[in-house]
Amino acid sequence: MHPEPEQPRHPVIRPYRPADRDAVADVCVRTAHNGGDSRARYPDPRLMPSIFAEPYCHFDSGLAFVLDDGEGRAVGYVIGTADTERFVKDFRREWIPRLADRYPAPTAPPSTPTEEMIGLLHHPERMLVPELTDYPAHLHIDLLPPWQGRGYGRRLMATLLDALHGQGVPAVHLGMVTVNTGARAFYDRLGFHEIPVADAGPLTYLGRTTRPN
Repeated sequence: MHPEPEQPRHPVIRPYRPADRDAVADVCVRTAHNGGDSRARYPDPRLMPSIFAEPYCHFDSGLAFVLDDGEGRAVGYVIGTADTERFVKDFRREWIPRLADRYPAPTAPPSTPTEEMIGLLHHPERMLVPELTDYPAHLHIDLLPPWQGRGYGRRLMATLLDALHGQGVPAVHLGMVTVNTGARAFYDRLGFHEIPVADAGPLTYLGRTTRPN
């Protein structure tokens, strides 16, 4: 008898697993600078994931989903929290102490991009924006470049929106770097709209209902 030929494996969206931590961190690093690779700007490979990826997987693992390339490796993710106010409290109480030895609180104004990010790490209250009160959830979504533009981002987003809707969360927001016009076009296609925020700096805030389109 001849063995059955191995069936091709296809990419799949699945819940985040602790074993995905390094792959998720890698995706974060390779997309963290205006949608592109951040390694030249932020040499410490743990810095950006420590702020923008890992705390979500820790505190809200039920709202963390990855795009598995079919071989078990995460090549994209969508992560979020259903309650930004609660997330900020958890971040302040539990997450910052975990990282304080590696990233001490700044004692002077930042002079490098890394120092700017460490400042953000120690100020999670920046996420509490009054204009976003009606959008209690927030999210981050990133895919490695070879997996972009193929419909996977839309599927990841739909997965998270469905999960938030199932928890009774009415609306979600995100903050994106305004110069990342490619990301803005993606969000526009998914039904996000701009939320006017005073003193938004380099960011544009977008939001939408969690109801399916």
